[in-house]
Amino acid sequence: MSGGTQLENANPVVFQRSGDRMLTSNDEDEDVHDPIDDREIFDILSINDPEHPLSLEELNVVEQVRVKVDDAESKVGIEFTPTIPHCSMATLIGLSIKVKLLRSLPDRFKIDVHITPGTHASEEAVNKQLADKERVAAALENSSLLEVVNQCLTPTRGI
Repeated sequence: MSGGTQLENANPVVFQRSGDRMLTSNDEDEDVHDPIDDREIFDILSINDPEHPLSLEELNVVEQVRVKVDDAESKVGIEFTPTIPHCSMATLIGLSIKVKLLRSLPDRFKIDVHITPGTHASEEAVNKQLADKERVAAALENSSLLEVVNQCLTPTRGI
């Protein structure tokens, strides 16, 4: 997706997608209480990488094991792992994850998106930006940045 610039990670490792989850009759029944779980949140995270024509799942940036959900407490936590320790796209990736969840989940949920500990050179600074509601809101008021986030969130290739 990068517009003619050199890629930071020109040859990323590509992982197999996890596939669709099996739906049960209870999943389809509106009368059955169906708490939101980690797999449901993971399924929401079909997000394109800002540099490569691949999903974050295919690059192993998001994994189901790094999704934590407490439906009763209305909390969702996501750890994501940039493909390289000095990835300049880490904040954009985190912002895309946060926006996707804000748009997809009921307002009652508190969403925490952060970098997997020890996987990025600027982990603390990126996590601080993603945790700051005012910074996130200001970022989303920037039309150029919002356009890039929306490109990451636009379904492609059956993602």
